[in-house]
Amino acid sequence: MNWVRIDNRLVHGQVIEAWVPYLGARNILVVNDALAADDLRQEIIRLAVPSGVELTFIAIEHIVEYLDDRGRVAHPHGDTLLLFATCCDVNRALQIGFALSTVNIGNLHYSPGKQQLCPHVALSKEDIGCLKAFTKRGIQLDFRCVPNDTTQVKASW
Repeated sequence: MNWVRIDNRLVHGQVIEAWVPYLGARNILVVNDALAADDLRQEIIRLAVPSGVELTFIAIEHIVEYLDDRGRVAHPHGDTLLLFATCCDVNRALQIGFALSTVNIGNLHYSPGKQQLCPHVALSKEDIGCLKAFTKRGIQLDFRCVPNDTTQVKASW
């Protein structure tokens, strides 16, 4: 099983303490161009990941190396949590063959010009365009910061 999460913080406490146990994930695949090229940041992040959880950093274009014939990430060591920093990064992965049925939008920080959708998600026009494209492809949008979050978020675009 794969779980795809968009969170501009990538690997952090909520991911390690809430999502990894909830999903039973044995693998975290961080799909981010900048982090894939930064060995120092990778080593610092590895310190937060518990033993028994494999952590891999890849550039978006390299996701194709992990895909099975259905466009899903096939990992030999069990369930995988895929972390993307932005909606556009997920969209880029989709364009090169990645497939998903649900995407969790966990955190997108507010900045000027963004529309605050809920306490943990602020969307730019570009984000909204990507999310619209996801729904047109039949991808379900799951706006939860943590697994037990029951807040219902309705997108109004």
